[in-house]
Amino acid sequence: MFKILAVVVASISIGASAVPALSQGNDPYIFDLDSPQLDVRASLGDNTDNEFLKYGYPGPVSDFLLRSRYATSFNRALRNPNWVAEHLTLANLNGTADRTNADFKEDKDIPVMFRAHLKDYYRSGFDRGHMCPAADAKKDDQAMKETFLLTNMTPQVGVGFNRNYWAYLEAFVRDLTKSFDDVYCISGPLYLPVQEDGKWYVKYQVIGNPPNVAVPTHFFKVVLVKQGSDFSLGAFALPNKAIDNSTPLTDFDVPVETVEKAAGLVFFDKLERTSVTPLCSKTKCSFK
Repeated sequence: MFKILAVVVASISIGASAVPALSQGNDPYIFDLDSPQLDVRASLGDNTDNEFLKYGYPGPVSDFLLRSRYATSFNRALRNPNWVAEHLTLANLNGTADRTNADFKEDKDIPVMFRAHLKDYYRSGFDRGHMCPAADAKKDDQAMKETFLLTNMTPQVGVGFNRNYWAYLEAFVRDLTKSFDDVYCISGPLYLPVQEDGKWYVKYQVIGNPPNVAVPTHFFKVVLVKQGSDFSLGAFALPNKAIDNSTPLTDFDVPVETVEKAAGLVFFDKLERTSVTPLCSKTKCSFK
């Protein structure tokens, strides 16, 4: 039997500014995009057929899950989604499904040893925060229930964030369907560094007994809207903490490339980035 020693960080300090690791001038996560977006997709193909992997490919494995109202990539090590992608329109937001008929459930598509468990959240002090909101899945009961799978969840501070500011951001994204034909939204967690004693560290809490699910330091939403043949793109990165309701949403508006570098992801790479306008130049980025 192997004994695993886990050091649990009791709290995450994010400094004076709202999103310090994405906003300070001396931060390594700020960089200039000096070349057009490149095609970074690659496939293992037959590359696992070699002497080094004769008896198996160890991973990592990011489980891809396609649901009625979203697609997601699940991180087995952190027990959180890497990202959750949605396509919203006025029409597909319609429906009568009620969230009171849905229960939080473990996702049986993930092997038990890599799964987030309901008991991990019990008395953790964190909400089970939706990446694809339940309000985006009123299509039918099945779609609604799928948003309550733990592969669509990540630990979020409740009061002031999941139940407030994050929910307002979710509503802002839904409301974009009133002004644009199509809204594409990709949401997910971030684990950003903090500076202490002149050095940078990545520190995050892990919940569960034994420790199982990572608590992100921040969350992002990358939003692409389409009206006719015109596209606009924006990104928001928010700290996983209570945020005053009066804080302007534009305080969390960051370059898409900054989120890409922090998350190790590439968003909407089938579009030519130089032909896409900033979202907040096309619509007012604020809550009603």
